[in-house]
Amino acid sequence: MITPRINLLDFDADQMAAYVAGLNEKPFRAKQLMQWIHQRGVSNINEMSDLAKSFRANLIDKAEIAPLPVIKDELANDGTRKWLLDVGAGNAVESVFIPEDDRGTLCISSQAGCAVNCRFCSTGHQGFSRNLTSGEIIGQLWFAEHLLRNEPGAVRRIETYPTPGWEHTGRVISNVVMMGMGEPLLNYDNVVSALRLMLDDRAYGLSRRRVTVSTSGVVPMIDRLAQDCPVALAVSLHAPNDALRDQLVPLNQKYPLRELLAACERYLPFAPRDFLTFEYCMLDGVNDSDVQAKELVRLLANIKCKINLIPFNPFPESGLKRSPPQRVQAFANILLDSGMVATVRKTRGDDIAAACGQLAGDVIDRTRVRERAVHDNEIIQPITWLNRLDD
Repeated sequence: MITPRINLLDFDADQMAAYVAGLNEKPFRAKQLMQWIHQRGVSNINEMSDLAKSFRANLIDKAEIAPLPVIKDELANDGTRKWLLDVGAGNAVESVFIPEDDRGTLCISSQAGCAVNCRFCSTGHQGFSRNLTSGEIIGQLWFAEHLLRNEPGAVRRIETYPTPGWEHTGRVISNVVMMGMGEPLLNYDNVVSALRLMLDDRAYGLSRRRVTVSTSGVVPMIDRLAQDCPVALAVSLHAPNDALRDQLVPLNQKYPLRELLAACERYLPFAPRDFLTFEYCMLDGVNDSDVQAKELVRLLANIKCKINLIPFNPFPESGLKRSPPQRVQAFANILLDSGMVATVRKTRGDDIAAACGQLAGDVIDRTRVRERAVHDNEIIQPITWLNRLDD
């Protein structure tokens, strides 16, 4: 039987060092490999010219750099770019690049589908298949950075104190948000391994302030992240009380607001910025009233935070509508008048279904979400699956 090759994209720095040591090579070879793969974007081991020929031959026999095959590449009118990437067995995930004058942000997926099934999110209505490996997660950044960096019109961001290896070409992607398909903290180990690569100076060298994990509120893993790899944290809140949040974010039934906000307070001392972000999707007639805005002010009064109001991006299965612009602004004004920091997110890439909440990909659904009846306001609550994933 042929032993499958190891995908070197799966290794963070410590794992790469251990792998190289297992091949009886000197430790500096691991650093060289990291730089060839992540900084230079080389996937052909034979092109790694400063590696000994014997080492290259050994690697070719046992390992590979295996990026995700691209199924579709779409460009929106506003410059947002979305890729559909094949992760095998009938599953595909989506990644989105959002160019701006002062940054280039990549939105990365962590799971094929999602078991949390938030009411307003298209991914949850696709169901859940499996967690992505660390190589499949970091592979999205590897692919996008090196593809974009080699394009003539790419905006290269030369920093005052560049990461070694980036001096001449500059990076295209300056920010990463784990806000694509899936709940990152339900794929904790693989996500943290990928995060460490994003932050590592031998790989992408991103600042902790420029890497954001978005979570619907997996309380134990918020606490672990604070200890293991603290990065910027964004919490998908979307409701000012448990009764409504139970309906919009079924995970709230397992980790209600009191527990979630306590975890957020514990995270703050470790956060790379001195605040957390709370995301709030504006749903017409559901969570956007003046009363609910004032309730939100009271709920978050003791947490240093920014509230990001997100215009809902409709899809047919949701049965929901976007709050009118004037209602969103009125809601924002109540928050601002109370002294809170609040912004309204600009919708990007909605003409190619690349905006917040629209990512769906292709998912072989093991939770059978789409086979269950959903009538009017009935919400599917796959808590059994959430319990399994959180073990």
